[in-house]
Amino acid sequence: MTPNPSSEPAKSPTESTPLFVAPIHVRWRDLDAFNHVNNSNFLTYLEEARLQWLQQVRDWFDEASMPVLAASDLQYRRPIPWPASLHIELRCARLGGSSLTIAHRIIDANDPDRLYCDGHVVMVWMNPATGKPVPLPASIRIAAGETH
Repeated sequence: MTPNPSSEPAKSPTESTPLFVAPIHVRWRDLDAFNHVNNSNFLTYLEEARLQWLQQVRDWFDEASMPVLAASDLQYRRPIPWPASLHIELRCARLGGSSLTIAHRIIDANDPDRLYCDGHVVMVWMNPATGKPVPLPASIRIAAGETH
């Protein structure tokens, strides 16, 4: 994993209040040969944070509607050492008809100015039997902060 120092972290929607902040502890097994967290584990941390958030939302999936990861964008800002305690901040960047774009930031739990990674993922709700997109559940719209 090589940090991406050439571009500045996104300022919006990261300045808004997070939907959810997930605590994650770096495990020894997360490290690679360079003694920092392997880049593939960043995606695992983000998945864990999304699942922790979704566990607080009622009726976010059923047999006719469930989310799939459609896209991911990660900007690696600096290596994560061991040991480390992290906070994964999730924010709603966009609500679509069948999709939700979640902005994320991986930061040091003890130093919120230490940014390890930012970016976003797109989740699309689909019918698993047909593979076709379906409307976002009302519970997701409410949990993501939709007000109308």
